[in-house]
Amino acid sequence: MDALSSTFLSTLSQHPKSLLSPNNNNNYYYSPTLKVFSVRIEERPQTTTTITKPQEKSTPSPPKPTPKREPIPSRKPIEPSFPSFIFNAFDDFVNTFIDPPRKSSVDPRYVLSNNFAPVDELPPTECEVVEGSLPSCLDGAYIRNGPNPQYLPRGPYHLFDGDGMLHSIKISQGKATFCSRFVKTYKYNIENEAGSPIIPNVFSGFNGLTASAVRGALTAARAIAGQFNPTNGIGLANTSLALFGGKLFALGESDLPYEVKIAPDGDIFTLGRHDFNGNLFMSMTAHPKIDPETNEAFAFRYGPMPPFLNYFRVDPNGTKTPDVPIFSMTRPSFLHDFAITKKYAIFSDIQIGMNPIELLTGGSPVGTDSGKIPRIGVIPRYAKDESKMRWFDVPGFNIVHAINAWDEDGGDTIVLIAPNILSVEHTLERMDMIHASVEKVKINLKTGMVSRHPISTRNLDFGVINPAYVGKKNKYVYAAIGDPMPKVIGIAKLDVSVAEVDRRDCIVACRIFGEDCFGGEPFFVPKNPSIDEDDGYVVSYVHNEKTGESKFLVMDATSPNLDIVAHVKLPRRVPYGFHGLFVRENDLMKL
Repeated sequence: MDALSSTFLSTLSQHPKSLLSPNNNNNYYYSPTLKVFSVRIEERPQTTTTITKPQEKSTPSPPKPTPKREPIPSRKPIEPSFPSFIFNAFDDFVNTFIDPPRKSSVDPRYVLSNNFAPVDELPPTECEVVEGSLPSCLDGAYIRNGPNPQYLPRGPYHLFDGDGMLHSIKISQGKATFCSRFVKTYKYNIENEAGSPIIPNVFSGFNGLTASAVRGALTAARAIAGQFNPTNGIGLANTSLALFGGKLFALGESDLPYEVKIAPDGDIFTLGRHDFNGNLFMSMTAHPKIDPETNEAFAFRYGPMPPFLNYFRVDPNGTKTPDVPIFSMTRPSFLHDFAITKKYAIFSDIQIGMNPIELLTGGSPVGTDSGKIPRIGVIPRYAKDESKMRWFDVPGFNIVHAINAWDEDGGDTIVLIAPNILSVEHTLERMDMIHASVEKVKINLKTGMVSRHPISTRNLDFGVINPAYVGKKNKYVYAAIGDPMPKVIGIAKLDVSVAEVDRRDCIVACRIFGEDCFGGEPFFVPKNPSIDEDDGYVVSYVHNEKTGESKFLVMDATSPNLDIVAHVKLPRRVPYGFHGLFVRENDLMKL
């Protein structure tokens, strides 16, 4: 141990920070001698923006108190404690000599390039509407979640490993205010206080036996030394958002939800980790399904230990029901999403799974099994046990996201709409090689027959619908066009009611963002009140990689070209991310 410490200190002392030099894109500082680099976080503008407070409404009930404003975290170096210095030195040694980022899929110089590079927080800042006008039904806030590492990755880094950051555009009476804030998770707070990373990256830090053993030992040593308490959660809350039980949550499937709040001036506050009065253990899916008619939230959690799947729901008052353990899932699977109908909950047991034994042969604990036959599991959505759970083999059907599902034939048939990943072996390491074909799957519960067919040949994912149609038959889907993923070149509108007979492509409208312009997941906001299913707007953040500017687009969901209704210039670029949510003003006021 002393010899290793001497090696660390000698290496660090011989290569001072002055050896670091900027690379071409000015996002990184790279040392060819040390073979390490750092990320230059964009700082918020130094200009002061005056936010005009909205006029007070004459209402007898006073608004809920706004949490005390949190200061912008300082980027000044923090002097590490002696234990931190030693642990960080070991960490640097591991990442430089034992397990450096050898693959481009975990090399931060590639993963965090261009608009994947992180940004710092931005307080509420007024935006300019440069084209069109913002419809009154958009009064509220569109919030999008995504990974944004607080500190530079010391070694291997996967896109999924970044700290959660919420990018919100609050709209009121045709005016827009933009704000970016980290989700103040337990992980974020302890690392912000320490001034350096403490908890290892899950997706990139445990590949191979040696790396896993060394990083595991280092993590255990940090916990024993009191640098962090794993019982407080190590999640990132970087995946999505959901509104249910009267609360707004930032979600990541490796931890409990974090309750957040949007203040009247557009600022974002983290209220804390939420365990539903001690009834939720360890984690929860990032994709709960909210029934728009009952206001119930249906959800699940999964993990590497049996039972590998637990299903539950949360009533409109925020009370969680007991878990329904699913023991018929006999091996741990990667369960990112699911679907509900009025009668059932539908799960997919795909070829991506968790296999800690792979570590013994130098592999990753999460990988694909080409010999496994994917299955679809169906359970009554109000089941109290798994006695009525049924599984159906669906060879070659691997879904990460589900779009929607509904019942037909009086409940004897289930219809599922979801993108099927045709190249599942590339899901975690080569997202640019993923091609997802949206399929319609029908399951006859009486005969056990499963039929399916593609409804579009384009590479589509991140499909969304009118939220009022969750769990019941819908006609329209709005999906992101990958070319290649994870970059999104445009939005496609699908009419899933066509192709029932002639199997023709279901795309009925499309908008391509333009040269060097890329967006993310769309979100559908219905007019209030709305007449037809597609009577509303599609919104998304879009970034121009040539100019470095980002914008918020509002598109007419009924038009054949998804015509732009409003274009809002954002005060700072928005990195590419994951899933978003629109919350109306009256719901924001209740939080």
